[in-house]
Amino acid sequence: MHAFILGGSKNIGYHAALRLLKQGATATFLLRLTSVFDTDEQMQPFVNDGKAQLVHGDALNRDDVRKAWQAAIEAGGGKVDVVLFTVGGTPSFSITGGFVINPPDLCTHSLLNLLSTIPDPLRAPETQPRFVVITSMGITSESHAALPFALKHFYGLLLVSPHTDKLGAERLLAHCAGLTWSSKDEPSKKVLPEGWQSTPGLPREGELKHLVIIRPALLTDGECRGDEVGKNGKASYRTKRDGSMGDGYRVSRKDTAHFVVQEVLPNWREWEGSGVVLAY
Repeated sequence: MHAFILGGSKNIGYHAALRLLKQGATATFLLRLTSVFDTDEQMQPFVNDGKAQLVHGDALNRDDVRKAWQAAIEAGGGKVDVVLFTVGGTPSFSITGGFVINPPDLCTHSLLNLLSTIPDPLRAPETQPRFVVITSMGITSESHAALPFALKHFYGLLLVSPHTDKLGAERLLAHCAGLTWSSKDEPSKKVLPEGWQSTPGLPREGELKHLVIIRPALLTDGECRGDEVGKNGKASYRTKRDGSMGDGYRVSRKDTAHFVVQEVLPNWREWEGSGVVLAY
């Protein structure tokens, strides 16, 4: 298996990539700083033996993303099996705006670049990679209304900027995968400008066939509980497919990575085409 990873320098993308590599997969990373793993004792063996290929570039730069696609195809022997998109910024706090990211369209713009530069050999349904994209729980109007009371106000007051960006990413995915979308949830033109549907190279409506969207609850840096299988044989986090989880508050980044690698990818037919809420 060869994976193309955007957002893999830390957090969910990093933990998922490390799991894949330890299972024998190979990976191509698009990284703004290829030195990010220089002192990483867990990642260095995979870099040194060529199983982890590091491509210098920025997901906000369309040409950089196109270059990384080509590198991934070459490393994968003419194909890419999995695309993992976990791009996210480190927010700064503003008294008036809560947590904000810069640029405000980081996720949306990066995802638009990724989808609109899919190489021709990977566009047919039978050759398309499996796309796994991380967004967030509670960013559409319907899912926000179903949030637990405390999270509803926390998200509404402090996470407006990051969630506005992730809403733009979800809108892109809905278009490309032919998913239902409510007119109430059209994202701000600051993250998804008018006419985005005509972006050169963007998949036509419904053309993206192999997609799973993962919508974790409030992310923490806690340990992975998923490796400790309970008596019922299931991981210790909960999932809700294509719906809301009104009593889910948080989940760790490591458990989100566990779900991607240990649950979604091995059981792809079960999850394909869905948006999955993940929480404890």
